Amino acid sequence: MKNAELQIGCQTFTWEMLGTDWNGGPDDLVRAVADGGYAGIEITDTMIGHYALKPTGFARTLTDAGLTLVSFAFGSASGFTVPEKIASDLDTARRWVEFAANFPGALVSMGSATVVSDGPRDEKFAIAAECYNRATEIGQSAGVTVAVHPSSHHNTLLFTRNDYDRLFTRLDPRVGWVPDTGHILRGGQQIGDTLAVYRDRIRYVHLKDVDAGGSWAMLGEGVCDVPAVISAVRDAPNFIRWIVVEEESDHAATDPAAAVRTNRETLRHLGF
Repeated sequence: MKNAELQIGCQTFTWEMLGTDWNGGPDDLVRAVADGGYAGIEITDTMIGHYALKPTGFARTLTDAGLTLVSFAFGSASGFTVPEKIASDLDTARRWVEFAANFPGALVSMGSATVVSDGPRDEKFAIAAECYNRATEIGQSAGVTVAVHPSSHHNTLLFTRNDYDRLFTRLDPRVGWVPDTGHILRGGQQIGDTLAVYRDRIRYVHLKDVDAGGSWAMLGEGVCDVPAVISAVRDAPNFIRWIVVEEESDHAATDPAAAVRTNRETLRHLGF
């Protein structure tokens, strides 16, 4: 696959992490991503705003901006690990699958399984797997691919390679994976090996960087070998050709729009 065939998108968590310091809306995000030089956007349930019940309106807004919806991402206060909440989490998955179905090729990304309650850790892997598997069945019925996005944030169940193994061996082969370079590196994993072992699950990639101590860094300023990552995923059988850049460093907290523009320029300098 040639570099020209890759498509570069942007994740809106760069703004979401600002919390109450962010006063904009989804239209502002769309403009910032388009102005940053990206071809696609991944937006979350937290940031979709007034478009949550207006998928056709959001589709028009994206078309006007020259953007594609790569994926719709959502999480849950249950961490997808509370058995009493599975029904509610699946109702939410169904809602966003129906939303994403209005955008040809768009995926639904489910957030990382997280520990939010007491109980044996091993049981939580089984609960999360059941939730992801059943959500994938919902997606299949609507023609929408569902994928898992592990993270390294507080109380994540999916931090180390062993954690990935314990979940992925329980997942239906149809469940996709969104590898996140920053989170994989923060978990102390050998990123090339993890990508190789689970290459069949890879749908698209979250690309971000960390320094040697695991702190977030602007793309190209940390230890992530971007060309090696792209080389590792580009021939994965279910890779949809999207590289989605996400930025969580202090630079993004100061000026998210400038940070994502800089990251896009970094990728251009690297030939992507």
